[in-house]
Amino acid sequence: MGMNQTPASERVHISFFGRRNAGKSSIINAVTGQELAIVSDVKGTTTDPVYKTMELLPLGPVMVIDTPGIDDEGELGSLRVKKSYQVLNKTDIAVLVVDSTVGKGVPEDALIRRFQEKGIPYVVVYNKCDLLSDDTDAASAVPSALSGREDAPFSDAHSILVSASQKTNIYELKELIASLKPEDTHKYPLIGDLMSPLDLIVLVVPIDKAAPKGRLILPQQQTIRDILEHGGLSVVVRDTELKDSLENLLDKGVRPRLVVTDSQAFARVSQDVPGDIPLTSFSILFARYKGDLQTAVQGAAALDQLQDGDKILIAEGCTHHRQCDDIGTVKIPGWIRQYTGKSPEFVFVSGTEFPEDVSGYRLVVHCGGCMLNEREMKYRIACCRDQNVPITNYGILIARITGILKRSLEPFPDILRLLP
Repeated sequence: MGMNQTPASERVHISFFGRRNAGKSSIINAVTGQELAIVSDVKGTTTDPVYKTMELLPLGPVMVIDTPGIDDEGELGSLRVKKSYQVLNKTDIAVLVVDSTVGKGVPEDALIRRFQEKGIPYVVVYNKCDLLSDDTDAASAVPSALSGREDAPFSDAHSILVSASQKTNIYELKELIASLKPEDTHKYPLIGDLMSPLDLIVLVVPIDKAAPKGRLILPQQQTIRDILEHGGLSVVVRDTELKDSLENLLDKGVRPRLVVTDSQAFARVSQDVPGDIPLTSFSILFARYKGDLQTAVQGAAALDQLQDGDKILIAEGCTHHRQCDDIGTVKIPGWIRQYTGKSPEFVFVSGTEFPEDVSGYRLVVHCGGCMLNEREMKYRIACCRDQNVPITNYGILIARITGILKRSLEPFPDILRLLP
């Protein structure tokens, strides 16, 4: 992923749902103007959700998701349907494709109910309208000929007749999808409200063997971008040069407004940053930007109640190649054992596999979630909250274990008050 591309997690996620053979993939190809999806007359060609990042005007950068048919059969089929439903947790706009010659039925009604429960804006696309008989007036076709029955439980607020094969109403469909774009729901900017224009922010980026070659990781890129957007100056240094760099700046009368560090270097960085300069970490900024900092801080307190044999879920948003001293599977379990003196049982999940039932866990520890969009991250937090399971993230857990959580929350006085 280049520096000049919008990160996937910041794109509007548009998911296409429908029965096998409703023409989902053909509609996606028509809307995007490119052959993104595999089209075939064989039922159930799409067996796993397919993700594609692109520019879709007039919306801008989007993530298009093609899902397996919601009427798939058999044991494998029901697994695929479950995967389609999981996609809802990260969907910003849903497009439900219905074969207009068949009409809506139970699978569609069930999906629409889920869209409404989850507050997802949606559009119902009646495809193959070119196959409707001429004596069916197109305008009246949607409610009558297409609902399939008089007592259809939903009148579609947003519905449109299209033909993917004839390219009928495709432009109108794009405009309709764009009109459903959700408002920016981030409660806080990433860092912009913690600074004023021309403030200097020092970002500490350790370059070790786990750091990707030749580039900065996503949270670092996004933080720099947000500082630029708010008119600030960023200085990026390794932890090994931090002490001298700060002394140089202070000698010249330049006082940084804030130092932001990678959590793993926090203990060392904390010693090098004078006590009167606020210090926090990338993961704490992200917990606030995309999740819920208060919940994560309270979740970390559950460490003190852990017992032998308690189950802890460690969840990563992405499926990166794990290294020998991987943070999620090796370092964090080691630190937790060391800190608590207990031997809990650790369970690991990554990517899209997040269990709906977390009630068996005493604690969920999540990564910073830089690869997940905000809707997915909030869904995971809500899952835990609804089931009374504490959830925290890597950075906040590390800060608590190393005894620097208080210091790293200084820029956020309202959260600091929650600490004992």
